[in-house]
Amino acid sequence: MNISPLAVISGAAVGGGLALFVRAVVRPQPDLAGTLHRLHEAGPLPEDRDALTQDERWGAWLHQKLLRVPGVRVPYTDLALVGQSPAKFMLTKTTLALTGLLLPAFFFTIWAVLGLTPPVLVPGVVCLGLAVLLWFAPDLALRDTARRARDEFRQAIAAYLDLVALERAGDAGPSEALERAASIGRGWAFRRLQDALLQARIDKVAPWDTLKSLSVELRLPVLEDVADIMRLSAHDGAAVYTTLRARAKSLRTELMSKDAEEANAASEQMTAPGALLAVLMMLLIGFPAVIRILTG
Repeated sequence: MNISPLAVISGAAVGGGLALFVRAVVRPQPDLAGTLHRLHEAGPLPEDRDALTQDERWGAWLHQKLLRVPGVRVPYTDLALVGQSPAKFMLTKTTLALTGLLLPAFFFTIWAVLGLTPPVLVPGVVCLGLAVLLWFAPDLALRDTARRARDEFRQAIAAYLDLVALERAGDAGPSEALERAASIGRGWAFRRLQDALLQARIDKVAPWDTLKSLSVELRLPVLEDVADIMRLSAHDGAAVYTTLRARAKSLRTELMSKDAEEANAASEQMTAPGALLAVLMMLLIGFPAVIRILTG
């Protein structure tokens, strides 16, 4: 009885996939309360190695090893914005890539058992192609999530500017105005601001310097504008109420213009399907009459 190399490779791939599936099923379930807390945590994930789960340890190991591979890059800025650790991100990418590599082999093995043996190059191309596609899928998803998170953060900063202006109008100092305004707001964006300002107080540095560092970390230039305005107010004693309100108004105008552009783009994308639907309806209505003329 001769066994082809394709059958051996496919059997090994299926066995590895089944082993990974059994491991995923029988592994201990994480604590639900701790998982939900980490999910809604706005700041960076804890670095305590004893508190890390098994998945996070595997992700940290993969992150360390894969960084040595040429061409592998980690979008640290987007990860910091959405509150996801690089270790978890690399573990997700690796898991999806392995799934794309092993899943087609399972179906090719079934076809081989049924006697439908494709050319040797077809399984390899399909497995590698799907693995590469799933490897880059988390990058695209993260890019879209980070884009929406930045838009949400800009909306929060627009409200934050108004709150800081009101605090300054109430004779609050620059640092006090920043902290009070951040404590009023709710949501993950305001929690990031609260954490940054609290860290500035602990480190005994100016809060606008911390906000500027946060703007560079998250790629949010509008937050740097807030820091520059408040630095000017602290150093030169400038009245910044009008400046803050004007910046908040201009930011809202920018956000509204962007929303209008996205709405117009979505409407334009619906033009072709709408026209096609209208043509199909006309064909359905006119089809009986055309048939009668041709057969009459």
